[in-house]
Amino acid sequence: MAQAPHAAARTRTEPQAPHSNVGALARLQEFVQRQRSRGVVNDLLEFEKALHERVRAVEQEILSEELARADVDRASIVIEGTTYRRVLQAEAAYQTAAGEVRVLRTLYKDRADKDARAVCPLECRLGLIEGRWTPLAAQQAAWVVAQMTPQLSEELFKRVGNMTPSKSALDRLPKQLNERWEGDFESFEGEVRQGELVPDDAVTVAVSLDGVMAPMKDGQATAKREQTAARGQQTRGPAGYREVGCGTVMFYDADGELLRAVRMGRMPEPRKATLKRLLKDELGRALAERPELHLVRIADGAKDNWEFLDEELSAVGGTSVLDFFHAAEHLNAALGAAYGDGSVQARAMFDKHRRILLDDPRGAQKVTRSVLHLRDAHPRSKVIEQTLQYFRANQHRMRYADHRERGLPIGSGVVESACKTLVTQRMKNSGMRWGPDGGQAILNLRGWCQSDRFDRAWALLAATYKMQIDVIAEVIPMHGKR
Repeated sequence: MAQAPHAAARTRTEPQAPHSNVGALARLQEFVQRQRSRGVVNDLLEFEKALHERVRAVEQEILSEELARADVDRASIVIEGTTYRRVLQAEAAYQTAAGEVRVLRTLYKDRADKDARAVCPLECRLGLIEGRWTPLAAQQAAWVVAQMTPQLSEELFKRVGNMTPSKSALDRLPKQLNERWEGDFESFEGEVRQGELVPDDAVTVAVSLDGVMAPMKDGQATAKREQTAARGQQTRGPAGYREVGCGTVMFYDADGELLRAVRMGRMPEPRKATLKRLLKDELGRALAERPELHLVRIADGAKDNWEFLDEELSAVGGTSVLDFFHAAEHLNAALGAAYGDGSVQARAMFDKHRRILLDDPRGAQKVTRSVLHLRDAHPRSKVIEQTLQYFRANQHRMRYADHRERGLPIGSGVVESACKTLVTQRMKNSGMRWGPDGGQAILNLRGWCQSDRFDRAWALLAATYKMQIDVIAEVIPMHGKR
C-alpha cells in the first residue's frame, strides 16, 4: 500500500463508549492500602517490582481500551479513495511501551483486488508502526536497538520491566522503518534539515568524508581468500569487508571551537555517490541560510576524497586542509625508516619537524625539503619515497600556521570519530555480517542520534503510518414498488 499522507486520521463514526478501567486501578489501590496497613516496607526491591507491575497493568488496560475505541465496525470504509469491505473480526496483540495488549479489531479488504492484504482501521487511525507497535513503543525500541544488538536490547527491556519485545522483532523493526525512509530519503532528509538553524556563533562550516571497513554478507570472503591463495600470497586480513562511507558537516566559532556536527553514514557503493550527494545538500542548506560562512574542506590524502572536495565543491570557494595528524603520521614513518623506528634520533627529529610543520608559515615547504634529503640519503626506501610524493601533492593544503591563526580546523578528527561511533562500535562486533538494508537502517538511526535529529526524523517517519479513514453511510433498504 502506498505511504499515507502526513495528516491526522479522522472518521465519521461516533466515539464508542469507554470500558471501565476500575479493575486494574482497584487492584493497585488495594495493594497500596494493604502495604501501608502493614507499616514500613521490609523488602523494598520486591515491593517496587510489585508496584511497578500493577501500575503497568493500569497502563495496559487503559491503552487496550483506547485501541479498541479506535476500531471501526461498519460494512464499508474508504481509505485514500479505495473502498474496503468488512471481512472479519479477530484479536491481535500490540506492543505498547507498557507491554503487550490484546485487542479485538475489525479487518477489511479491497474486494476488487483478491491479492490485497487486509487492512485494519484501528492501526491506520492511530498510526501503529508496522501494524504491531504503538508509536512510543516503536520509538523506544528503535533508539535502543540503534545503540546495541537486538539480543542485548531484548535483555534491557526485560530488566527495565515495561515492554518485552523479542530479539527477532527488534531485529526486524529497523529494517522495516528503513524501507519506508529509504523509499523517499532525500525528501525526508530535506525536511529534517529545514527544522534546524545554523548556530548563531558559527563563522566556519567544514565538510569532511572518510570510510571504514566493515564485514558484509556479500563480501565474498571465501572467494577472495581462494584468489589470494592461488596467487601464492598468505590468506589473512579483512577479506569479506567493504568500505562504509562516513561524512560530517561541522560548524565552528571564531575561536575554532566546534559548535555542532551532522554525522551520516552510507553502506558501500561506488565512489560514495549517495554520501557525497547528501553532503552537498547539507552544505547547500547551510550556505543558503548563512552565505557568509567560510567553507573548509578537510580530509586525509585519499584521492577520491579530494576529487569530491576540491572539484565538486570548487564553485563554493573556501579553504582545503589536509588533516594535520595524517601528515604527521607520514612524516613519522619516513623518519623512522631513515633513523630506525622508535629510535631516540627518530623521535627527536619528529618532534622538531612536527613543530615546524605546525607553526612555521613555510612549514610544509621546509619539511618537504627535509624529506627530499632523506630520500636522497636512502634512495631504496619506499616509505620515504611515498612520504615525499604525499607532501609534494598536498603542500597547498598544509598551511597549518595560517589556518590556526584564522581559527580554522586542521584535523579531521570529527569524521574519524564518526567512523568509530557510527560503524565500528555497533557494526564490527564478533560474528557480525551486514547486508545493505540492515546496515543502512542502523547507520540512519545512529546518524540521527549523533546529530541531534532523532526526534525530528522519527516524527516525520511516524506520521506516514497514519491514514485517513472515511466510513460509508449504511443505507436502510426501503421495500415496495419502484
